[in-house]
Amino acid sequence: METLRTDVVVVGLGAFGSAALWRLAARGVDVIGVERQAIGHALGSSHGVTRLFRIACMEHPGLPPIAQKSLELWNALGAQTGQVLVEQTGSLNAGPPGSEVVAGALAAAAQAGVPVAELNHEELVARQPQYGAFGADDVGVWDPGAGVCFPEPIVRAQVEAAQQLGAKVFAHTLVTDVEVEGDGVLVRTPTVEIRAERVVVATGAWLGKVVPGLPLVPRRTPLYWFEPRDQASEEFALERFPAFIWQRAGGIGFWGHGSGDGYGVKLGLEHAGHVAGTPFTDADDVDRYVHPRGDVDEISSAVAEAFPGLDPVPVKLLPCIVTDSPDGQFLIGHPDDTGRLVVAGGDSGHGFKHAGGLGELLAQLTLGETPYCDTTFLDPRRFSS
Repeated sequence: METLRTDVVVVGLGAFGSAALWRLAARGVDVIGVERQAIGHALGSSHGVTRLFRIACMEHPGLPPIAQKSLELWNALGAQTGQVLVEQTGSLNAGPPGSEVVAGALAAAAQAGVPVAELNHEELVARQPQYGAFGADDVGVWDPGAGVCFPEPIVRAQVEAAQQLGAKVFAHTLVTDVEVEGDGVLVRTPTVEIRAERVVVATGAWLGKVVPGLPLVPRRTPLYWFEPRDQASEEFALERFPAFIWQRAGGIGFWGHGSGDGYGVKLGLEHAGHVAGTPFTDADDVDRYVHPRGDVDEISSAVAEAFPGLDPVPVKLLPCIVTDSPDGQFLIGHPDDTGRLVVAGGDSGHGFKHAGGLGELLAQLTLGETPYCDTTFLDPRRFSS
């Protein structure tokens, strides 16, 4: 079996891993990336045509600088490759005045210095007539700098940029073992062994299998697309039905956005502020079947009530995977004291928008550089005390 030697090996080239590979290669590091599937595949957590993008992130006050770094890096990469990787069409948070999506968005915007507009109930209803079940007290927060980003093109662009900078990539290659040794790391696959000084493991729902002991729980989370009842209607085009998160008082919440170039109206459910899904234990056994009743009944009933202008039966459904951490924040950094192993995972349903910025952090943490922002709330060891 061939043995390769390099400075750093990145295991898993989805959202986080592809970004880490790119940012390491941008520093001139000799780096190899290994991906179990094709680059930009739809079998993990880094697919789905679009993802919501925002800088005023209500999930934690430490997140806005990371999303801002993603925007900076992806705009530069898009200009370099002739692609639009982030489309800033604005985003709406709606719900009761004291709800997390409203109060949290306002606090995050103030913390990040992001200009947003508060909408009272009358302004909210007038702005978004597509919503059919606003609560009597619902208000809104409009963030003009938010919008959508495009996961598959971003992953592919990050990997291609890394390769152009000298990174070597093994796609369709299963990593069977990662060993941290006294003088480095050994990454085993059926066809090649890689010895390196350090390793970044970013295998999504498989992270807990590759690096045992991390407190991660993956969930099967279907993605849904819908069409207007009136096929000629423009009311659900992205410009009129922008990206949103809607926390409904006493009911099922929604996230999603309208249709754009080559994609339909995308909607998902939230339960108690968390993306809806079904936990499972082994990512190799995730249910990839579509269940017309179990997967569709709940969201169809909710869509019929909340968005009467949409056909409540989805035109497309695709399984995805969310991987939760106990506090809903990512695990980014060293899980042990060797200094040779760095992990990246625990997207918790809000990870993709941060991927570019997390790739920069992963490169800095791997190489011992000073991080551009605080990372203590991301430390994988925060649960061990």
